Amino acid sequence: QLLLVESGGGVVQPGGSLRLSCSAPGSSFSGHTMGWFHQAPGKPRNLIARITTGGRTNYADFVRGRFTISRDDAENAVYLEMYNLRTEDTARYFCNAPHYSGNGAGIWDWGQGTQVTVSS
Repeated sequence: QLLLVESGGGVVQPGGSLRLSCSAPGSSFSGHTMGWFHQAPGKPRNLIARITTGGRTNYADFVRGRFTISRDDAENAVYLEMYNLRTEDTARYFCNAPHYSGNGAGIWDWGQGTQVTVSS
């Protein structure tokens, strides 16, 4: 079974940066579009960035220009570089292959995610 593992979160001040990593130990997602999702307190999980197998990217409006999704298929990893973080970015961040049924859905079971907290 494919399991997703996220890391790299932490507590930062507004304007700070973080780099999140996603991997699937023992499995490969190289054949899938991959995405990063976040779930803010009291809100549903939403897709915020995705990257195709060919490296083309798409972003939710509120992260475009601040976040960069990338992948390294040789390492079976997906990354999210986050810059100029805002308080509103505070959320738990998850990776998954986006499911066509909705922008908050992934095709595999969710991992633990990694917490990003942006606070003064």
